[in-house]
Amino acid sequence: MTARIQWAKAAPDAFNAMLAMEEAVTKSGLDKPLLELVRLRASQINGCAYCVNMHAEDARKGGETEARLQTLGVWRDTDFFTPRERAALAWTESNTKLSQQHPSDQEFEALRQHFSDAEIVNLTLAIATINAWNRFGVGMALKP
Repeated sequence: MTARIQWAKAAPDAFNAMLAMEEAVTKSGLDKPLLELVRLRASQINGCAYCVNMHAEDARKGGETEARLQTLGVWRDTDFFTPRERAALAWTESNTKLSQQHPSDQEFEALRQHFSDAEIVNLTLAIATINAWNRFGVGMALKP
């Protein structure tokens, strides 16, 4: 399948709005390695090949290990991720799968143990942003 629309050119205001969200995430103070794990995990769930490829490569460039990248989809079954990362990954999954499950009070309380209120808001923005990017990637049939 070829890309359906070059959406950034077709609707530059939409693209610029996405870039503004991404800039807010970048300026949020959340560490880049954590953000790449969140982006990659949401992209895996959403089946966005373009974003999975990009964020796996970005994570590698940032020093992420192959073992962690290869087991991200089964992070609950490994000891490779810190409690802070695990809380963020659970929050990512439940906020990405809203039609299947809502974030639980238990997941929220786990977040509170590792993140400030502002960090929780910014993490949720990061999740919302990558989910939006995924919709453009999948919807427009972007390929790596």
